[in-house]
Amino acid sequence: MKAGTNMKIAQKTVYVFVLLATTMVMRLAGNHIVSVTIGNSSVLTCPIQGQISMLIWKITPKVGGLCTLVYRTDTNMTHKTNCSDNMNWTFSADLAPALEIQQVGIAQEGNYSCEVASTEGNFHTTYHLTVLAPPRLSLYCDEQGSPVCEAAAGKPPAQLSWLPESSSSTEEKCHDNGTVTVLSKFTACSTNGTNVTTCVVSHPAGNWSQSIACCSSEKTNFFLYACIICVLIITTLLAVIYCFKLHSDRLCHKTKPPEIAPIHSQQDDTMEVEPYTTYVQKENVIYNSVSDLTVRQNLPQDLCPET
Repeated sequence: MKAGTNMKIAQKTVYVFVLLATTMVMRLAGNHIVSVTIGNSSVLTCPIQGQISMLIWKITPKVGGLCTLVYRTDTNMTHKTNCSDNMNWTFSADLAPALEIQQVGIAQEGNYSCEVASTEGNFHTTYHLTVLAPPRLSLYCDEQGSPVCEAAAGKPPAQLSWLPESSSSTEEKCHDNGTVTVLSKFTACSTNGTNVTTCVVSHPAGNWSQSIACCSSEKTNFFLYACIICVLIITTLLAVIYCFKLHSDRLCHKTKPPEIAPIHSQQDDTMEVEPYTTYVQKENVIYNSVSDLTVRQNLPQDLCPET
């Protein structure tokens, strides 16, 4: 048991010693961490001593293959292999050679190593370039009326907090390009009469805050309930009136008396027929008189009847 404990202590001691040694070597080798916001430019210098004969930049990005830039003083020429067009290598008489990266993108993140051979010896400097992507902040109210704060596509992930402080739930969504979207939901409304909440976003590229009012107050709830009740009452009254009118129309239809045809008396028919009869009789008398006269004129005198 004691031997096992001593073994664990020895392992931890060796681990700490290796860690300290690695940190010391990195400092002596001139390792530096450089952070740049996406879209900006970054300049990396390569310190030299004495007269240089050769300078080499070796770039190992997280995306893509190895990029090398070589300069030789004997030929006064530079050579670039597998490097992007936004990398410019400049020289100046009073300044150390500088590597400028214009409009830095996430693809440029990685290690940049500078090796120099001069009359004073060989020198080595390494930069670890970290690209910062500021998140896109949005603040809105969800369907339940709770404030939701979203810091989209940030690198590294943003830190979200609320004012006033209260309980909240946070979730993260990682993207293929290395950025992370952080979503925080404010789960409690203020009870002191103020419903304004503020989302505070902390990020290495900057800090932001935005406020919103989502949770409804008691007065708003009362007004909403009153409107709902009024709508229900009006709907009920209209339904009752419609049913009453429909029932009344049915009763009136059932109690309507049958239509009675008008009664014509025989006397009326006789009065309507008598003028026509008299007219016909007169016509007949006239016709008979005319006929007798015509016959007498056409007969011979011998055959004419005696009058």
